Amino acid sequence: MLRIAVFVSGGGTNLQNIIDAIETGELKNVKIVRVISSKAGIGAERRALKYRIPYSLYAPSSYSTAEEMSSEILRQLRADDVDLIVLAGYLQKVGPKLIREFPERVINIHPALLPKHGGQGMYGIRPHEAVLAAGESVTGATVHLVNEEYDRGRILLQKEVPVLPGDDPLSLQKRVMDEAEKIILPQVIRSFAEAKERGRQPFK
Repeated sequence: MLRIAVFVSGGGTNLQNIIDAIETGELKNVKIVRVISSKAGIGAERRALKYRIPYSLYAPSSYSTAEEMSSEILRQLRADDVDLIVLAGYLQKVGPKLIREFPERVINIHPALLPKHGGQGMYGIRPHEAVLAAGESVTGATVHLVNEEYDRGRILLQKEVPVLPGDDPLSLQKRVMDEAEKIILPQVIRSFAEAKERGRQPFK
C-alpha cells in the first residue's frame, strides 16, 4: 500500500481527482493518509472531512520560522508513515529538510508545460494568463519532482492541451484540469504504487 500525504492550499480539485481515482479503482493499493493544508476554511478541508481523511492545518503565520513549520509537518509525516508527498495546489515552498527526508518522493502538479510558465508566483490562474499572453498554441500540465527551486525538479510526465480560439484564462484553466491534470497526476501516483509493490524505484 502506497501511503500518500496530499498538500493543499485551495479548493482541492486535484485532491478530489485522487480521491475519485482511488474510489473507482483506477488507483489500486493507494491510500491518502493525511491532507495537509496551509490555509483554514478552504474547499480542500471540506473534501477531506467529507471523506474522513485525517486533516492537519499548518498556517505559516502560526510559526516563527519556516523551518519550525517544516519540523512540525515532518513529525506528522513520520507518524503517518508516509511514502509519497503530493503537492496539489500547495502555495508554500517546501523546505529543504522535508525534501531531504523524502528524496525523489515529493511531486507537484503544475498547470503548464514546464519549463515554460513556471517559477515563483506562477500558480492558480496566472500560468494560463501567461500562456495566452505569449500567444501559445499548445499548453498542458506537468507532474515533476520537487527540489529546492520552484518548478525546476525533474519532469516525470506531461500532457498537452491545445489552446483554442476564444479561450480566456478561466476556460483554459478548466480544460487543462479536465484534459491533462486529472489524467496525469493519478498516472504518476500509480507508477509510484506499482514501483513500491515491486520493490523498485519509479521513473528510473
